[in-house]
Amino acid sequence: MGVLDGVKVIEVAGIGPGPFAGMVLADMGADVLRIDRTSGGGLQLGDPSKDVLARGRRSAALDLKSAEGVEVLLDLVAEADVLIEGFRPGVAERLGFGPEVCHERNPGLVFGRMTGWGQDGPQAQRAGHDLTYLATAGVVGHVEGPEGAPGIPMNLVGDFGGGGMLLVVGVLGALVERSTSGRGQTVDAAIVDGGALQMAMIYALRGQGLWPGGRGRNLLDGGAPFYENYRCSDGRYVAVGAIEPQFYAALMSGLGLEGEDIATGQWDLKRWPEFTARLAEVFATRTRDEWAADLEPTEACVAAVLEMEEAAEHPHITARGTITEAFGVRQPAPAPRFDRTPSAAPTPPASPGQHTVEALTGWGLDADRVEKLRAAGVVHQA
Repeated sequence: MGVLDGVKVIEVAGIGPGPFAGMVLADMGADVLRIDRTSGGGLQLGDPSKDVLARGRRSAALDLKSAEGVEVLLDLVAEADVLIEGFRPGVAERLGFGPEVCHERNPGLVFGRMTGWGQDGPQAQRAGHDLTYLATAGVVGHVEGPEGAPGIPMNLVGDFGGGGMLLVVGVLGALVERSTSGRGQTVDAAIVDGGALQMAMIYALRGQGLWPGGRGRNLLDGGAPFYENYRCSDGRYVAVGAIEPQFYAALMSGLGLEGEDIATGQWDLKRWPEFTARLAEVFATRTRDEWAADLEPTEACVAAVLEMEEAAEHPHITARGTITEAFGVRQPAPAPRFDRTPSAAPTPPASPGQHTVEALTGWGLDADRVEKLRAAGVVHQA
């Protein structure tokens, strides 16, 4: 059950943002069938039985390099609401299940495409990963890293925020539009587009003269003394985000700095480096947890910088169940939350082809046909 109960999704297996999109749709209750290769392959890191991105859906293994395998996929498409794939532009067409062919079988299908560069443009066929797409989109150039070099925002901003989540938004938008038009459409979700889209506020600040540029010198990139991570006496850090004047005043009070210039000079940009050094000096006098105990209950907008293991034990995270445990793995719980149609608890990831016979017959294929396809190696039952 869930908000997407009754929605049938085909996920042609891939890596990174595609599986993330499949996970989110499955978390919200969609019946997501992952189509894996009969021969395995692809990038696999660690123990697949603990792959959180693969939770919550069944797997059927098809040979999509064979005409018979593609025909099986198209028969599934006829019963589906959504198909998502993450090949380079043109690959699905060459294999025989591009959007045009799929829409002939099912005019109401939402065909979701996940790539780094998008379906067109001079770099559409280039190889790349999250970091290269974000570099071109102008994101990495504004993230402060060690010794002033560009930073690496893990693969959260690209693969997941600007990639998989953007694909989910596009798919859901197309499903809403279909409810009035009766027609499906193709969703072109590209990480380079999504990375740029998430820079909207920075473009706004730049346009208003409030983002002078350079890394680590601006309001939200570590340039402002009141929006920074500070090292404490034990080598751990606190995060300070006291932007509004009332929060800044609470920070000054909590640090005992009310009588110094820093207390009245919040927006004196020329003195920001000086004020940052002053705050660094103060925070270095006590441990992270000592500062957190004093400042987190106030309006100073200060929080201890936690690592994953610590975050899972934080009282707020624990109270909300933000981090849960399923199939022996700590992991994020489904989000967002719905009051009438809550998402179910995560279920274990399937091994490739684990549900081939069950899923294909459940989606309407004749059992005798499925058995013949299995004997011919077109489909594989794990």
